[in-house]
Amino acid sequence: MKIIILGAGQVGGTLAEHLASEANDITVVDTDGERLRDLGDRLDIRTVQGRASFPTVLRQAGADDADMLVAVTNSDETNMVACQVAYTLFHTPTKIARVRESAYLTRAGLFDNDAIPVDVLISPEQVVTHYIKRLIEHPGALQVIDFAEGKAQLVAVKAYYGGPLVGQQLRQIREHMPNVDTRVAAIFRRDRPILPQGDTVIEADDEVFFIAAKAHIRAVMGELRRIDETNKRVVIAGGGQIGERLAEAIESRYQVKIIEMNPARCRYLSDTLDSTVVLQGSASDRDLMLEENIAEADIFLALTNDDEANIMSSLLAKRLGARKVMTIINNPAYVDLVQGGDIDIAISPQLATIGTLLAHVRRGDIVSVHSLRRGAAEAIEAIAHGDSKSSKVIGKAIEDIALPPGTTIGAIIRDEEVLIAHDDTVIEAGDHVILFVVDKKYIRDVEKLFHVGLSFF
Repeated sequence: MKIIILGAGQVGGTLAEHLASEANDITVVDTDGERLRDLGDRLDIRTVQGRASFPTVLRQAGADDADMLVAVTNSDETNMVACQVAYTLFHTPTKIARVRESAYLTRAGLFDNDAIPVDVLISPEQVVTHYIKRLIEHPGALQVIDFAEGKAQLVAVKAYYGGPLVGQQLRQIREHMPNVDTRVAAIFRRDRPILPQGDTVIEADDEVFFIAAKAHIRAVMGELRRIDETNKRVVIAGGGQIGERLAEAIESRYQVKIIEMNPARCRYLSDTLDSTVVLQGSASDRDLMLEENIAEADIFLALTNDDEANIMSSLLAKRLGARKVMTIINNPAYVDLVQGGDIDIAISPQLATIGTLLAHVRRGDIVSVHSLRRGAAEAIEAIAHGDSKSSKVIGKAIEDIALPPGTTIGAIIRDEEVLIAHDDTVIEAGDHVILFVVDKKYIRDVEKLFHVGLSFF
């Protein structure tokens, strides 16, 4: 597929890296020549230096016959104009744009072919807000990933002393829960991932990643740890776009406080939000945190744009007694460094955005690839296309499929049904197959498994 990526920043560069390794024809456009040279040296891609929305620059990038345009520059306006130019002058079939400003996103009818022709809108703030909201809704969860539009979920939890399954072999899950089908996909133990087998014994403090139908998630969590009380009190540090959207999404169900430094922003939030309490000040102010009873908070969220401020306020909140602490980290390299100790969950907006973009950019067999926290494994959602002659997986039982080393199939979503994978489960055409790969280098081999042979066509 011929894809033009506008913007060579963190998101554009990482997207180019993913797609270039999948035999796509990639061109990256940016005004920063040094950034482009760095990408060009590392990846087998074309680069064009210039303004992403200029028709001449887009033509130079190959817009005349491009299959897809992905506009992820730092400017909403540039991204939208580039999609308009690509539609009007070059008839580009698929146009994806990153748009951050909620003033654009809330206008119905703004993004269609009669107005601004954007086929897929990506809003990092919306992606992160949704991600955090799911974590709040699942007390005790360290990560929640949806598959097949939420029919199945993968959840990470820390196994606690006293959990019914702690000290037990994985094969005993079925005895404990005869009416619930689930599969442990990965375990992170003492700073390293391990591939779970039937005789693997769950230890206290293991981070256990399991997959099940959405309706069964809470029951499985109860086997691994004491079910946490429902979250009630949420404190948000930072009243920016993510803080505002999250408060708006959860204030009807939770007691929410926002701590924001900017007086004008505080007034705006007070006028806009219904029941959220807005406080002016710094979340690094120990006296303010004590005054606002941070020890009674079920969740403390540090959502400012400053990584260092987020980390320090989170450490303070945890030290003062907040039950669970989540922190936004804008530098993806820091994410695994800070989470798992005093900071329970670190969230990278860039990594979340990449995952969403890849789900829309990939066509055909691979729907999405998600990194499990702390590098425990990669989760891949693939669709089985073709028939038994053209496909390496259709019509075969799982035990007969030549999976790459360290790869397991966790579940199959067939129409509305979630089937937890067993050795004798046979894959059918149209199945969504959820795989887990402990070593990233085998992702390409997994993708090849799901390529359809020419005989299908």
